[in-house]
Amino acid sequence: MAGASLLPAAGRVAAISGASRGLGRAIAERLHADGWALSLGVREPDGLVARLGLDAARVSAHRYDATDRASAGAWIEATLARHGRLDALVNNAGIFRAGSVETSDEGDLDAMWEVNVKGPWRVTRAALPALRASGDGRVVNIASTDGKRVRDHTASLGYVMSKHALVALSHATKHASWEDGVRVTALCPGAIETELIASVPGATPAGNRLDPRTVAETVALLLRLPAAATVSELVLNTRLESTL
Repeated sequence: MAGASLLPAAGRVAAISGASRGLGRAIAERLHADGWALSLGVREPDGLVARLGLDAARVSAHRYDATDRASAGAWIEATLARHGRLDALVNNAGIFRAGSVETSDEGDLDAMWEVNVKGPWRVTRAALPALRASGDGRVVNIASTDGKRVRDHTASLGYVMSKHALVALSHATKHASWEDGVRVTALCPGAIETELIASVPGATPAGNRLDPRTVAETVALLLRLPAAATVSELVLNTRLESTL
């Protein structure tokens, strides 16, 4: 187990879901710059590493689709076959559908539950043996400020519910794997300047949104914190709120 200093990046392997664009891409680029070896879980992996300009000697891309239940385990298996180990997991892939308590479509609720909750659960379950074997395994789940409260009547019911559940998954994973050195963080950012919230009502205005690189920098630090510096939840808000 590591001591008080930051964990090294070189020689360690991180798996990132939804890494082809937006926040996932920013996280991949930031960790790559630190020296991590990466396994990118995306729906269309062909040619991705070259398109992102990453080093193919230490970066691989594999098919992962949260709506395909078998793809989570297959991605982790492919990661271990290619890199031989897994030290960190970033569950980033997620979707958004608008709808209040009265207007939500049940199909949209099911889709967000499948991608935002069951997807990370499947990947985490598949990855835990390797993360335990690492001795310093790290998991960062990209939740949201919507996983900490209901902002107002414009908030998406399904998105809020799914992100609350992802925070719960983070704590459950922490308890399940603590004794093996695994540490888990639910990272809860506010509005990020990506396609996901381009037309979301009530979202933070464009000029005040988080840059994906800011969130990626935060992920990079969380993955390198020693076991004695555990951050179970971290909120990065873009607006003034009394409780966040």
